[in-house]
Amino acid sequence: MTSSSPSILWLRQDLRLSDHPALVAAAGEGPVVPVYVLDDDRPGEYAIGGAQRWWLHHSLAALADAYREKGVELILRRGDTLSELMAVAHRVGAQRIHAIRHYEPWWRAAQEELAGEIELCLHDGNHLVPPADLLTGSHTRYRIFTPYWKALLQRMPPPLPLHAPGRIEAAERQPASDSLADWHLLPTRPDWSKGFADPWAPGEAGAKAALRRFLPHLDAYDHDRNLPSIEGSSRLSPHLHFGEISPATVWHRAAKHSKARAEPFLREIAWRDFATNLIDIFPDYATRNGRDSFDEFHWRGGKAADADFVAWTRGRTGYPIVDAGMRQLWATGWMHNRVRMIAASFLIKHLLIDWRRGERWFWDTLVDADYGNNAANWQWVAGTGVDSNMFPRIMAPLGQSEKFDAEGYIRQWVPELAGLPDDAIHDPHGAGRAPRDYPAMLIGHRDARERALAAYRTMGS
Repeated sequence: MTSSSPSILWLRQDLRLSDHPALVAAAGEGPVVPVYVLDDDRPGEYAIGGAQRWWLHHSLAALADAYREKGVELILRRGDTLSELMAVAHRVGAQRIHAIRHYEPWWRAAQEELAGEIELCLHDGNHLVPPADLLTGSHTRYRIFTPYWKALLQRMPPPLPLHAPGRIEAAERQPASDSLADWHLLPTRPDWSKGFADPWAPGEAGAKAALRRFLPHLDAYDHDRNLPSIEGSSRLSPHLHFGEISPATVWHRAAKHSKARAEPFLREIAWRDFATNLIDIFPDYATRNGRDSFDEFHWRGGKAADADFVAWTRGRTGYPIVDAGMRQLWATGWMHNRVRMIAASFLIKHLLIDWRRGERWFWDTLVDADYGNNAANWQWVAGTGVDSNMFPRIMAPLGQSEKFDAEGYIRQWVPELAGLPDDAIHDPHGAGRAPRDYPAMLIGHRDARERALAAYRTMGS
């Protein structure tokens, strides 16, 4: 016999057992029914993209195994979040739902609606500090990262991570669950995910393994993260996005391993919190310019711009570093961070295509596509964000490629250039060494820069 009425654990981007305060609270009260609802309607155009669906399938499979080892079944339901959760609650006799608080606008709305139907206990656990808790001296929200970071450091380290419950009590009555396979999250016709399996291991165990692999390289992070050929980044971003590991866990492990030398990496963890802070202040940050003046910017449109956009998505721009990044993205669902900035800047400033088109492409193709982080990064590069680079600061892709030693990276992802020497591979057209099967530049750098600055000068006219 169970000791009390069960609680529902509502899961979203918190697919882990360790350092999960909502799970710990629910398990401490009695039986637990963990539920994940695949709701594609509430997010609207921000229903999870194709690459994320691949990851979600494998992450949920791993989570179901982990819960089964603890003595309970993970319940999968598809449909409207509110309707499905309430149906499960009625079936098992639950009067309370525990969940980690989420800040995407559709989840905020769902939390408010659900709280009107049943007791909803929201817990903080996916961020270093809840966004609204970090305030300026005048009790307003931070909109610029550097002062935000300084204030955050005064609150660090975060609380020690919670241990996963040793065993979880199951409810007497079990609700029906969908079969994960019936959700058809994996691509089949065609299966474009064949390159995903080698670099990624979705799930909590995969997240912990990725952190262990990264820690020995942490001291060199500030230098190596900018070198695509070395790929010195942590590759923790999709694990953090899906909540397979908590930021607090990453912070404590990194700080313990490298102490003060961990700071450049910890700043990047904090940037994720800052991005959540921005969407908490501006829920439509992924679709609206942070600087209103850019509402009058004249982005290119029409057939020529559409053709350029397609060439960019396919890695056929004639700029090797951009093409390497876009091909890596398609093949693996991920792109090196330095190259993300170069590729985004190229779309925005060389091609004069609205940053929102690029943001949407990344949303569908990145395994780590995060509503806040994706929007904040694109607006930073575009110069449209409340905290951003200035638009007239236009990255030179060819110079960036040479500066950050991208030769090996280009050879890996643009094989038609693999035979070129180092002094030609960054700019094969300029060196007169471009193979016949490599595309011409969509636009020269100088012409692109002049066109972008002219558009900027006439903004609003």
